[in-house]
Amino acid sequence: MKETHSSLGVVGAGAMGSGIAQVAASAGWKVMLYDQDPDAVKSGIEKISKILDRLVSKGRLDKNDREVILSRIHPIKSLSSLSSAGLVIEAIIENLDIKKSVFKELEKITNDDCILASNTSSLSITSIASALASPDKLIGIHFFNPPGLMKLVEIIPGYLTAPEVVQACRNIIADWGKIGVVAKDSPGFIVNKIARPFYSEAIRIVEEGIAQPGEVDWVMTTQGGFRMGPFTLMDYIGHDVNYAVTESVWKAFYHEPRYQPSLTQKRLVEAGLLGRKAGRGFYDYRDGGQPQLTEVDAEKSEMILNRILAMLINEAADTVYYDICTEEDADLAMTRGVNYPLGLIEWGEKIGWRKVAKILHDLYSKYKEERYRTSLYILNKI
Repeated sequence: MKETHSSLGVVGAGAMGSGIAQVAASAGWKVMLYDQDPDAVKSGIEKISKILDRLVSKGRLDKNDREVILSRIHPIKSLSSLSSAGLVIEAIIENLDIKKSVFKELEKITNDDCILASNTSSLSITSIASALASPDKLIGIHFFNPPGLMKLVEIIPGYLTAPEVVQACRNIIADWGKIGVVAKDSPGFIVNKIARPFYSEAIRIVEEGIAQPGEVDWVMTTQGGFRMGPFTLMDYIGHDVNYAVTESVWKAFYHEPRYQPSLTQKRLVEAGLLGRKAGRGFYDYRDGGQPQLTEVDAEKSEMILNRILAMLINEAADTVYYDICTEEDADLAMTRGVNYPLGLIEWGEKIGWRKVAKILHDLYSKYKEERYRTSLYILNKI
């Protein structure tokens, strides 16, 4: 076990905040955990304790190390206790005004060299930083759920974030045993931007009557190699969450057609059919029900896989073309952040850029919709 060598403040003790606290404490950091609800802090520490207990029972963690990790996590009752922190990560509600208010207070409390970071998955880092007198010290550090298991962390500099802050965060994330990728402060960052077609194009295929959810999921898992099909995954995430992310990215990109939300998914949200947590979504989970996947013939399978995959590759290509991230980070983000079987840039190379461009060209010719326009990144490859 590493010795404690630095101090982290975590604001928000929910699933993400407590998970981040666990990661840092396991890496040898002293952690001060705060939430405006004291019961949430207690619950968060209990959750960490149970996770560590499971690791001990599986032989993946020594019992003494479990005690050391827990001893590094200190519940605090006031933000003022974070005055000694070298890094503070906020993991609270996705509300811009509330985040700004919290960071204004943190800036007054912490030292000048303390790095302030937001775990936001959808809000602009530049916008959050605008509330500060020194916006250069604020950055996005976006973990994926659950932080203890997911290796990927998106590091998002705001427009005014200092380069040394970016490098320091890359070093910290590596020290914590995670894989850091750097993203421009763009809606959805890397993962939530690139992943949109996995859901939206699958829904379009069902809306057009081409296939049923169970057929699409069968294709994407058995033929595409994805761990979950899009409909199973949307049910798992929750349609309220998944729809909100899609709508947020769509609005932030000034109603870009590629991110247009689905009325089908909106109706599920309105009906309260939010997926697994509600017992029903695209599938029925009541009485122990599970997704029913259905095999389709080779021709139909190829059409479904090619259509969704081409849209994903196109999105990754455009993300690189507009310098939101590097090719390497785009592929790392999707393989280590959402467990895609291959990075999408690598997949494009494997399939052949000319074939990807033809699939997109045929879709554009058929639908005459801008969502199917081919990225200049791909056109430059052929």
